[in-house]
Amino acid sequence: MKKFNYLGTILLALLLLLAIPMTSYAVPFTGSSGNLAAQADFEIVAGNNLQVTLTNTSASDVLIPAEVLTAVFFDIGGVAALTPVSALLDGSVVLFGPDGGGNVGSEWAYASSILAPGGATEGISSAGFGLFGNANFGGANLQGPVAVGGVQYGITSTGDNTATGNAAVTGGNALIQDSVVFTLGGLPAGFTLDGNISNVSFQYGTALTEPNVPSNPVPEPGTMFLLGFGLIGIAAFGRKKLIR
Repeated sequence: MKKFNYLGTILLALLLLLAIPMTSYAVPFTGSSGNLAAQADFEIVAGNNLQVTLTNTSASDVLIPAEVLTAVFFDIGGVAALTPVSALLDGSVVLFGPDGGGNVGSEWAYASSILAPGGATEGISSAGFGLFGNANFGGANLQGPVAVGGVQYGITSTGDNTATGNAAVTGGNALIQDSVVFTLGGLPAGFTLDGNISNVSFQYGTALTEPNVPSNPVPEPGTMFLLGFGLIGIAAFGRKKLIR
């Protein structure tokens, strides 16, 4: 029975290693507080572009603007200011407004060298917060002023009941249900995600006094490799002792 358990551990470790992509992978950060929950997936695409998929993962109904996800803040090591490229819907829908053919870049802005909650210096936002100016991900203006502000085109929850809540979330502003995929250019050659994305937090509503939820990162591929090899080593050592 012990021999079977050791072999099973080795097999599990190998499966963990094989499940991790060797070339391209996403580093996810998740955060939750009460009925608020969000996830940001960071991935390197097309060589020198950073892709950030921001998702409102809450299953709760959104009743007020302070429950609408409007920004993600983060730090990125070894990189100067990035260049906003696009903000696209990937199967998500826009409620109470036009979807721009899947392009919502005119309603979101990227900024660097800011002072966000937790001290983060980078951010992507559909609200101004006194940190962001004009939308800069491209596309025709879909609602409101050119400068980002208000709750419009923020991300409502997957569990939102569009018929409930105050006027701001039941037709007064366009809202995206689920997620937006942002692309930022300008990563240096050889840049990797391992250890370089940190201090991620999720901002809700239209003021920095409204909820900001810090994230907890999922272990990165390098950590998973070490874990897998560690399990193999433990299993092999235990099996050796059993044979003796």
